[in-house]
Amino acid sequence: MSKLSYKTISANEKIVTKNWVLIDAENEVVGRLATVVARILRGKTKPCYTPHFDCGDYVIIINADKIRFTGKKLTDKVYTRHTGYPGGQRFATPREMLKRKPLFVVEHAIKGMLPKNRLGAQLFRNLHVYAGATHPHAGQQPQLINIKDIK
Repeated sequence: MSKLSYKTISANEKIVTKNWVLIDAENEVVGRLATVVARILRGKTKPCYTPHFDCGDYVIIINADKIRFTGKKLTDKVYTRHTGYPGGQRFATPREMLKRKPLFVVEHAIKGMLPKNRLGAQLFRNLHVYAGATHPHAGQQPQLINIKDIK
């Protein structure tokens, strides 16, 4: 066989169609939600997936303040940050963060599952997280999906 019977297709702006996806995070486990959303943002659920190109969809997450943790993670898990001053290390549990910044928990989990480069930053901009049940993206007509249906 001298020639291939197929050609490898690399995604570009002409091939990729980006859709809007709506996910309800109420009573969803944080880690399981984050893995599914990261796969959608990355474009791994599409047949035209290319590792070096943004071929994923736009994702809207509503009810981010009603997510849940399994086990004792709500009290035992620790988020660490630093103020930049000597002795400025600060710690917070998910329970405290859900009271103070409910969007942070979901965004932090998803951002940790994206690539740590310019592509990851570009993919993270396609994520929109909201604490309540309303969002300002009705004009984009997002498709409501259940994360248990995504493989």
